[in-house]
Amino acid sequence: MKRVNQERALTILSPVAALIVWQLASNAGLVNQRYVPSPLSIAVAGWDLALSGELAQHIGASLRRLVVGFVLGAVPGVFIGMVMGLNRWVRAALDPLVAALYPIPKIALLPLLMLVFGLGDGSKVVVVAMSVLFLTIINITVGVLQLDKIYFDVARNYGTPWPKLFRRVILPGALPTILAGLRISLGVSLVVLVGAEFVASQSGIGYLIWSSWQTLMVEQMFVGIIVITILGVLSTLFLHECERLLVPWRRD
Repeated sequence: MKRVNQERALTILSPVAALIVWQLASNAGLVNQRYVPSPLSIAVAGWDLALSGELAQHIGASLRRLVVGFVLGAVPGVFIGMVMGLNRWVRAALDPLVAALYPIPKIALLPLLMLVFGLGDGSKVVVVAMSVLFLTIINITVGVLQLDKIYFDVARNYGTPWPKLFRRVILPGALPTILAGLRISLGVSLVVLVGAEFVASQSGIGYLIWSSWQTLMVEQMFVGIIVITILGVLSTLFLHECERLLVPWRRD
């Protein structure tokens, strides 16, 4: 527990130290504040946005799209990945499709998705779901395929029924890879969401960054960038804690 607390303290202190160095460099004139404002000026701009309620509105819009899109992509991705890892015939049928569709930049499909789902949240949610789906399928499939076959042989010799085999062998064995894949997918989904909100959107962190750049309000643009950074860090820490609780045998 002491080591866990020390790791958490280091996780918090490292970005704080980076902010202090950034502020000192700005005060010393080593950083051009016309292009890279100081953390203090960014904090003032963020405070003003928070008081007006605009920041909460943008964060709420982005989180809503992110959560819905992530769930819509991760749930079928886990299921399909499990089936592909366990059944060679399904894997042979779906693997070429996954290999063909995965390299396509999902943000490039946004114009088509806007034609189908409109300019509202639907197109943003779908593009996030698509970016999560294929990453999750690939990671889950690899995780299941990496399970040692001796576990299946032992379970078969003891006549273990399939539901119990799944709960006791397959799911625990693939769980570390599942959680690692979800962490990667969540980071990618944030990137895709911000890019989608640059286009045909009137709310969201991506819209805040783009509109601030168009009006040369650099401090507000950095507020949006920092908010995305914080959301990424918090989501990664959340999934890391889930992994620590759900996969206790992997603790250092």
